[in-house]
Amino acid sequence: MSTATLPLDETSLRAIVDEVLRGLRGDPASPNACAAATVAPSAPKRVSRYGVFTDVAAACSAAHGAFRQLQEKGLAGRVKVIEIVKGMCEARAEEWGKLEFEETKIGRLAHKIEKLQIVKLVPGIEWLKPYAMSGDCGITLEECAPFGVIGAITPVTHSVPTIAGNIVSMVAAGNAIVFNPHPGGARCAAVAIRAFNEAIHAALGIEHLVCVIADPSIDTFNALCQDEHVRLLCVTGGPAVVAAAMKSGKRAVCAGPGNPPVVIDGTGNLSKAAADVLKGAAYDNNLLCVGEKQVFVLEHVAERFMNELATAGAAKLTAPQLARLTSAVFTTSKDAGGCSHPVLNRKLVGVDASVLAREAGATVSGDVPLLFAETDLDHPFVMEEQMMPMIPVVRVKNFNDAVAAALKSEHGYKHSAIIHSLNVEHMTQMARVLDTTLFVKNGPSVAGLGLGGEGYLNYSIATTTGEGIATSRTFTRTRRVAMVENLR
Repeated sequence: MSTATLPLDETSLRAIVDEVLRGLRGDPASPNACAAATVAPSAPKRVSRYGVFTDVAAACSAAHGAFRQLQEKGLAGRVKVIEIVKGMCEARAEEWGKLEFEETKIGRLAHKIEKLQIVKLVPGIEWLKPYAMSGDCGITLEECAPFGVIGAITPVTHSVPTIAGNIVSMVAAGNAIVFNPHPGGARCAAVAIRAFNEAIHAALGIEHLVCVIADPSIDTFNALCQDEHVRLLCVTGGPAVVAAAMKSGKRAVCAGPGNPPVVIDGTGNLSKAAADVLKGAAYDNNLLCVGEKQVFVLEHVAERFMNELATAGAAKLTAPQLARLTSAVFTTSKDAGGCSHPVLNRKLVGVDASVLAREAGATVSGDVPLLFAETDLDHPFVMEEQMMPMIPVVRVKNFNDAVAAALKSEHGYKHSAIIHSLNVEHMTQMARVLDTTLFVKNGPSVAGLGLGGEGYLNYSIATTTGEGIATSRTFTRTRRVAMVENLR
């Protein structure tokens, strides 16, 4: 058996990545670096194994070569890659989840592990169904063709799961990928990608099908966008990086920001609504882009709903505690036009509810998953995508006011929204007014990802450019083949 197929523990994987990076940088601690320095001290030799690169051009060139190799392997080769990625995510979920948790220091370890275990739910080649037409003039077939090399930008919130889901979808479509991960999750990304490539190389002989930039930055992002081999961009990030990708001149599949509102009209089961809100908003400390971020509840059931939320396990903050927490979470800045706006304290993103409680001057046990507090509509916790396990609850007079408030807080991102209601007219009204990519009725937000609801999973949800939850078909070109003849 090749050593590339042997399982490696977390310490060994880290050591391998550190060694590769030293070689890439020309660090004297690396044997490769010493050899390179002897030949050309001013220009250390750049080497890479199994997809880990510091040079964007080299990564893109290697990925292009791997794409050509994948073409020769056919659909069977793609299926094998998908089996490898899904199998490794499940087998190493605990190891990689812990590695990501230790590096990023956000979210909950159990959920980091779970997000890798459920990569198996991401669809593969089954979405690549051709469309055929037959008539007096002949036969025409429209099939799904790959782009080639895809440049992918991934977030710190779900580094390895997003990468794994993208690999399944993109390789199923026949592509190779170069990842520019968020710097905060770059090391765990490199560990996982190297491991994937080792297994792919052992099975198919392709070494660089999935490449990663080991030291990602804005400069490597720009270089990736401009590289001639990159035919398509897939971006998950904030407004700035999405805007930059869309201005690159290349086609881009973009998952932008979200601020999903919840409306509770009191016609349904308040106990279930509270439990669902807690489940979605507390998941991975509210790092999910689809996660419930603010609740609008009709005033005649507001007290009952908040009591149910507390019964479900959430802890309520008092008004003074909310004020103290708000001061810790948000500062005020002025934009170029002189307008003031809140700025998020990134150090508190994804921390546990107990940490936020301490900032508020309150004490809750470490197993409390979520805080909540009553606020007004214009509160920063309502209007900003804060990605923390603290959900604001706003009383509204009637359903029309609730929908108007939800629309205002969602900012037209058209990302996700949730309603708890048994009134079909209310469901329809809110769905039409907000017009979001995901709309969940009477369930937690994660049901919209096929987790407790019908459907399929992926971690790339292209809301800005409209493709929705990504599948393999998202990353294909439509190619038409026409045979012209009187065949019938």
